[in-house]
Amino acid sequence: MSGTAARCGVMTLTCGLALSGAAFAHWTATGSGSGQANPGTVSAITVNQTSTLSALAPGVPAQTLSGNFTNPNSGPVYVTSVTATVAGTDQPGCDEDDYVIAGSATVNAHVPAGSGVGSWSGLTMAFNNLPGVNQNACQGAIVDIDYTSN
Repeated sequence: MSGTAARCGVMTLTCGLALSGAAFAHWTATGSGSGQANPGTVSAITVNQTSTLSALAPGVPAQTLSGNFTNPNSGPVYVTSVTATVAGTDQPGCDEDDYVIAGSATVNAHVPAGSGVGSWSGLTMAFNNLPGVNQNACQGAIVDIDYTSN
């Protein structure tokens, strides 16, 4: 009897292994499908000037322009550089030609979402002393600067 019991124990183990192997069997098939993705749109960021320029006058050295950004998007936006131009002044007789913006503001970085984030620098602004031209109208002028990022 002990030989028969031993055969049944081996038989049960063999059957159990055979059934567990069947649990891993599967059918194969091919298929196809389609979907869509919408990357959304990006809102423009705002270039902020944080540096303060004062006493721009003939013979005074150029002063540094620098700042940060306001990014209203839900994620970061890549900025390559910032450029600036003089847009005008609040004084009649004092215009864009009376000031010079020079240099380059290379950013080459992702600007995170938020206000007052990231940074830029590298531009300078100076009074453009025009010999033989009366530039007294520029005394005390407020100069408007337009910034562009790309």
